[in-house]
Amino acid sequence: QVRPVESGGGSVQAGESLRLSCAAPGYTFSSSCVGWFRQAPGKERETVATIYPSGRTYYVDSVKGRFFISQDNAKNTVYLQMNSLTPEDAAMYYCATPRSGDACSLIKRGYWGQGAQVTVSS
Repeated sequence: QVRPVESGGGSVQAGESLRLSCAAPGYTFSSSCVGWFRQAPGKERETVATIYPSGRTYYVDSVKGRFFISQDNAKNTVYLQMNSLTPEDAAMYYCATPRSGDACSLIKRGYWGQGAQVTVSS
């Protein structure tokens, strides 16, 4: 299985937007869930958003209404649109997919990208 690759991180001012992309050449995202996670220095990793094969989405409360996860099957890419960013959103963001045959609940033991850094200044 191909590890996902994140892109689109960067440095922005509070209130601005960024869009992260997650691609995995050779892997069909539409057949499995894809999750976005983040970890800030000194903090635990947290699930930010997940998209399921059915199209259902999950968001952690702190990003609801500001972040949006979507999937482009033609490009085999999953996006995380992040709006109204705050300094509390600054972290390394990771994309992950479950191992072949694993349920989505086991995504954390799956395949992880190298991460995309998001920096937000006030």
